[in-house]
Amino acid sequence: MQKSKTSISILVVIIISGFLIFAISGDRKDKKMHEGTAMYFPTALDFAGESAPLQVTDVKERLDRELLINANLHSTTTLIIKRANRVFPIIEPILQKYNVPDDFKYLAVIESGLTNAVSSAGARGVWQFMPDTAKEKGMEVNEIVDERYHLEKSTEAACKYLLAAKEKFGSWTLAAASYNGGMSGISKKIEEQKVTNYYDLALTEETSRYVFRILALKEIMKQPAKYGFRIFSSDLYSQIPTKKIEIDSTINDLTSFAMSQGINYKILKIHNPWLRDKKLLNPTKKKYEIEIPTEGY
Repeated sequence: MQKSKTSISILVVIIISGFLIFAISGDRKDKKMHEGTAMYFPTALDFAGESAPLQVTDVKERLDRELLINANLHSTTTLIIKRANRVFPIIEPILQKYNVPDDFKYLAVIESGLTNAVSSAGARGVWQFMPDTAKEKGMEVNEIVDERYHLEKSTEAACKYLLAAKEKFGSWTLAAASYNGGMSGISKKIEEQKVTNYYDLALTEETSRYVFRILALKEIMKQPAKYGFRIFSSDLYSQIPTKKIEIDSTINDLTSFAMSQGINYKILKIHNPWLRDKKLLNPTKKKYEIEIPTEGY
């Protein structure tokens, strides 16, 4: 008799559990099943506080494309997450100083993968400035010094551009799109198509994907485990302590200079990639700050 009661109790539990499982909506079940894989899809997303209209079919599908691509580029995305631990702490306070939303650090991610990349068109650095644009924003660009490779100075230049774009378009999302499509290019599309929302514009393939790539990397990097990335804090690239030395004269031999600081030329270039030659000519006595690592080597 006791055995029979136990069997009935177990059966009741199973039946109730079944009802509870089926009470969960299909969407929620799918989301739960996909969590922890490249198939996960968020219920809501925004860029700089401006919501992405995921209820619009093409918007949802375009975001889905970029999420799938970047979640499946496992080694590339893993390296970006590792680098961000070192690079973001430099970018974030500069964005804050200029009152540019923190989400724009993900624009740097899609521009360069947080490396000093070189494009086929000639754009360089983490923020991918072309030479003329860099000079317009106050950066020095020549064979000896190229401040497009200077993370702090190029971030400040990017902020100046983005603030001007936000003032022009009234939208951070359009400001981000213009970083790829150009202010005049975005303005022309707005005028032609009579709409003022990025998500309503028909744009070139690259600019059409641009903000969605930012959204995808933001989402994956903020919640990597939901997309199948198992990365521990010990895996991340740590910041290397440095000191800054002010120089206002010519350095004829950067190798000898590096050795006088207790490092070698390779390490000097790693921390000062804006130095583009084996010497630093400085006839105008301009003040430069050279970073010297104090640990890590």
